[in-house]
Amino acid sequence: MSLADTSNPGDPRAADSTVHAGGFVRSGKVRDLFEIGDRLLLVASDRLSAFDVVLPTPIPNKGRVLTGLSRFWFDHTADIIPNHLLGTDPAALPAGYTDAPGAAELRGRMMLCRRAKVLPVEVIVRGYVAGSGWKDYKRTGQICGIDLPAGMRESERLPAPIFTPSTKEEVGHDQNIGFDAMVELVSGPVAEQVRDVALRLYARGAEIAEKAGILLADTKFELGTALDTGELILIDEVLTSDSSRFWDAADYEPGRAQASFDKQFVRDWLETQPWGKTYPGPELPADIVAGTRQRYVAAFERITGASFERYLQEDLIAP
Repeated sequence: MSLADTSNPGDPRAADSTVHAGGFVRSGKVRDLFEIGDRLLLVASDRLSAFDVVLPTPIPNKGRVLTGLSRFWFDHTADIIPNHLLGTDPAALPAGYTDAPGAAELRGRMMLCRRAKVLPVEVIVRGYVAGSGWKDYKRTGQICGIDLPAGMRESERLPAPIFTPSTKEEVGHDQNIGFDAMVELVSGPVAEQVRDVALRLYARGAEIAEKAGILLADTKFELGTALDTGELILIDEVLTSDSSRFWDAADYEPGRAQASFDKQFVRDWLETQPWGKTYPGPELPADIVAGTRQRYVAAFERITGASFERYLQEDLIAP
């Protein structure tokens, strides 16, 4: 069975074979999930989604960038909250689970994880007025119901980071919700713990990224309750170019949109195309693919201080 098996043969995920393996659970927009006993195998593909559509053109080694960054951040945030990561070596998989070519494909893009019951909210922290937050602010003077000072400019740093959860929608866009609405979904104590953890994670990420000349404008975390211990843990990916808005500090200038180390480069190109933002998406030209890959790799190398080429060759996050 391919990691990319889906119910729709026209979906780009159906053609994105990475390895033959058993225990297939599902394909998300970017990751493929497999059950291995009481553990989960998460495999980051090279797929790219924009405007909730998986595009037909992959970005070479994008999945390895996401996995490498997540591995780095899981290590650097373990003192704030435990996480789901158990291992990253294909040799740790059960004997006969995959063949040699499959193991080679898994290197650098797999995470063997603890299982968790995922919280039914997106955990979002914003440090700057950007994206949908900027649109909210222009319309209401607030972001997700939180009052902010008058006269703020696009991309301006907020007085303090804010926690802005949203729903998880199976179809369509997630909806921003207030803290009280989150309490109704997960209970007051859990909501307070999640808010505290999310703000601490953002602060840690912003501090480390800023030392590398990168501003962490906003980011999304996934949290869940570990099935083995019942504790709250950090899951999925963390502080990557897919889940975060990274800006180059050297080019930062409030009052305008910022160049970023994420898929905004692709979104900007898509906005110029005669496309209704519904499936199927347009093929990406070679220069957009190359530019996107360059931005993802730059984020990896600047934040981790590691060589991405060495990561590809040795599965090692090191200079």
